[in-house]
Amino acid sequence: MAVSTGTSAAPAPASSVPPAGVTGSTAYQVELTKIEKGLAGQLRALTRVRTAEGLTDAMTTLADSLTAASSQLAGLTVSGRLTAVHEVLQDRLAAAAESLSNSDQTELNARCGGVAYTSQKVQRKLRADLSGAILPLTRLKLKFGATLPDPGPEPEAGRPSSGKILVRDGEAGTGRLKITNGTAEDVAISVVTDGQPPGAPHVMMYIQAGKTATISRIGGAYHVYFKSGTDWNPTRRQFSADCSFQKFDQAFGRDQGWQINLEPTVGGNAKTTEVEAY
Repeated sequence: MAVSTGTSAAPAPASSVPPAGVTGSTAYQVELTKIEKGLAGQLRALTRVRTAEGLTDAMTTLADSLTAASSQLAGLTVSGRLTAVHEVLQDRLAAAAESLSNSDQTELNARCGGVAYTSQKVQRKLRADLSGAILPLTRLKLKFGATLPDPGPEPEAGRPSSGKILVRDGEAGTGRLKITNGTAEDVAISVVTDGQPPGAPHVMMYIQAGKTATISRIGGAYHVYFKSGTDWNPTRRQFSADCSFQKFDQAFGRDQGWQINLEPTVGGNAKTTEVEAY
């Protein structure tokens, strides 16, 4: 019987190249770079808006692009080590797009709290929405998110004490107005002399939720406006988010004492009307 004396072939080493049609780390980084490059211009636009309408348009455009990016990634078949982070990134892009699409309240916030402030708030939310995907990508030595705007930390709240007079202008009188804020939000009450716009109050007072305060020394007949919301801006004397603006339909007489309750009450006789931001 013949015996072969030849050496047997050694097994081939495992290949680090993914099978055909499967995206590995190198090719995945190329896709991430393409997506980020496509978003860069729209991200810059978000930081340069000057009007409430411009902010809404920038958010809508960016939301559409984030949705498209999520769909683009969904068409890839990735290697096993990328599967988890790949799915997370798609979800986070879609969530960020949905958040940006809810722009109705954002436009109102921009009108009352300022476009720059509101845009920065949107930018922080965007970073938070995507951070859940960026960190896992970084652990795999993949780069994404470098072009996201960074407006810095949220500014410290400047909530005034309840009953604090924010504005007093014009001649004093003997009028008094007691206000009970029975709502769940802080308010700024404006006593506005007849014939004057709400943005030029005779007296403005801050009243925290659930508190009562009295404005004294009111001069002349007047109307009462009030605005509510969150994130008080002491420089602009406005709430920066969740804004609401209303006016009591009733006029208030000269040198008289009045009492109003901001909480809707059955049988109440003081009607209010929504007004434009001031």
